[in-house]
Amino acid sequence: MKRIGLSAKAAAAVAVTGLLAPSAAMAADATLNTGDTAWLLVSSALVLLMLPGLALFYGGMVRKKNVLSTMMHSFAVMGVIGLQWVAIGYTLAFGPGGHPLLGGLSKLFLMGIAPESLTGSIPELVFAMFQGMFAIITPALISGAIAERVKFGPYLLFVLLWSTFIYDPLAHWVWGEGGWLLKMGALDFAGGTVVHISSGISALAAIIILGKRNGWPQTAMFPHNMTYTLLGAGLLWFGWFGFNAGSALGANGIAALAFANTQTAAATACCSWMIVEWLKHGKPSALGAASGIVAGLVAITPAAGFVTPAASIAIGGVAGVLCYYAVTMKMKLGYDDSLDAFGVHGIGGMWGALATGIFASVNSTGLLAGNTHQFLVQLLSIVVTVAYAFIGTFILVKLLDMTVGFRVSADDETVGLDETVHGEAGYNF
Repeated sequence: MKRIGLSAKAAAAVAVTGLLAPSAAMAADATLNTGDTAWLLVSSALVLLMLPGLALFYGGMVRKKNVLSTMMHSFAVMGVIGLQWVAIGYTLAFGPGGHPLLGGLSKLFLMGIAPESLTGSIPELVFAMFQGMFAIITPALISGAIAERVKFGPYLLFVLLWSTFIYDPLAHWVWGEGGWLLKMGALDFAGGTVVHISSGISALAAIIILGKRNGWPQTAMFPHNMTYTLLGAGLLWFGWFGFNAGSALGANGIAALAFANTQTAAATACCSWMIVEWLKHGKPSALGAASGIVAGLVAITPAAGFVTPAASIAIGGVAGVLCYYAVTMKMKLGYDDSLDAFGVHGIGGMWGALATGIFASVNSTGLLAGNTHQFLVQLLSIVVTVAYAFIGTFILVKLLDMTVGFRVSADDETVGLDETVHGEAGYNF
């Protein structure tokens, strides 16, 4: 028996890999597939590599007095959420029980998962670690919006609480056994709603409370090292193949499709962002090319295993232009999204989730194939994710700011967080 219309992760979560890995049967009859297992081990490592990539991408865009602080926002999350996921995150998101809102608690600290325990055709420990990499990178994405102005301790407390109360429930709703959005048929192949909309919208909520950096926008705050940013974008692109193609949970045709779509959408968005910037300003910037790459990767993420490469060109092309204008809007609307987390991940993620409902044609159908219902379900999943992430993050940031204080003092911000928070300097020449 096979279930049609589930995302790859959702299929694995209910121990069904018949859709995306035709060689595997129901969990009761599942056998270990070493090829699938090897691919998921490599994919997990690729996704974790995205954290150093994100650190470089963000670190190059801030002023040099905050480069270490910004990079630590990515590196420290590998430790904090790496532990949180094993302790409670995995069971909240993927624990058995079939509850529509949260997973059961039977797998706290990964208890009861033996080396021979399988999820589909792979060991459940591999599945848990693969999913854990997504849990790690998502809160780190938020840090780009609040860079150069937050305390380190409260930031770590924030990512711990945010992952537990925002990310883990969303992951269960969309991918977990019994999740209510999954039951409705919401499609999210690798994290358009769970990862990108949630982080982008949460970033917007956080900066509304924390306010602007001192002197912004009157004082120009240029990236201090664009070579870091370009290198980071390249590492993100590289790691994203594990992010998307790995979400097929097997070495199969859907993994190949997701791989091809990831490459094509990123390439197209890089070009479309450069073109619109070239037309408006007469010069294509390195920052624009890097931002376009990430915008295309974000947008194709929910659709990677459901659309054709031709559709991925449309998705990536629109993403580059749409995210370009979303980023420029912060100057007009007056919110200080330091490194464009909302403009790229929030807006790009919403477009990608909606585009999935438009262009889906592999193992599911979208609006262009006459499936209006799928389009409406995608729209609902976007609205739900936006509302839950924004309200939840607003409450968390407000409480932290009122109790332990989230923002550094004006003097510390002027000196720079590398020295005042970490007692170090990024460069000692």
